[in-house]
Amino acid sequence: MSTINVNGIKLLVGLGNPGEKYANTRHNAGFWWVDQLVAGTSSRLALEAKFYGVAGKLNCASLNPNSLDLGAEIWLLKPTTFMNASGKSVAAVANYYKILPEQIMVIHDELDLAPGNVKLKKGGGHGGHNGLKDIAAALGTKEFWRLRLGIGHPGDRNEVINYVLKAALKDEQTLINSCIDDSINIVPQLLSADFESAMLKLHTKK
Repeated sequence: MSTINVNGIKLLVGLGNPGEKYANTRHNAGFWWVDQLVAGTSSRLALEAKFYGVAGKLNCASLNPNSLDLGAEIWLLKPTTFMNASGKSVAAVANYYKILPEQIMVIHDELDLAPGNVKLKKGGGHGGHNGLKDIAAALGTKEFWRLRLGIGHPGDRNEVINYVLKAALKDEQTLINSCIDDSINIVPQLLSADFESAMLKLHTKK
């Protein structure tokens, strides 16, 4: 049985760019993840000007009915600042609700992982990802959790911007969607601070 833990994740942030123009692009994989979690838990998000994003509380009862603390406040966030200014939004929520960096998980697209691969880690560099770079600067630390959704690499670093701002191929999208489903299944472990079990479950190939 999983119980919500004070040391667990309190803020789940999906990264992407706002607007219909970017909705289906690879760079918006973090947005897709949050949208899927919201849909599966009957949670609700609303535009919050003070947070520079779309935010709301996770409906923990739908996700984890065995939790002893269904009233716990776990926040969901999709910054509307555009990717390279994501830190403004994340810091606004963290400061308002007094959420520590180690209680934050950022979900983002990852060039260094092929579609079909997903990894959870804490801290580390930004790997050229402008969203992660800005969040680390805004929080003053790199020690937040990252859920890395593989989107693959175009093979030429000069093509990266064009690549992430285009839609994934059909078979790639299927693999990305599968990874989103798999990683949403570990959210109860993340809330209960059972990160070792979460990693084992996520990183062990079926």
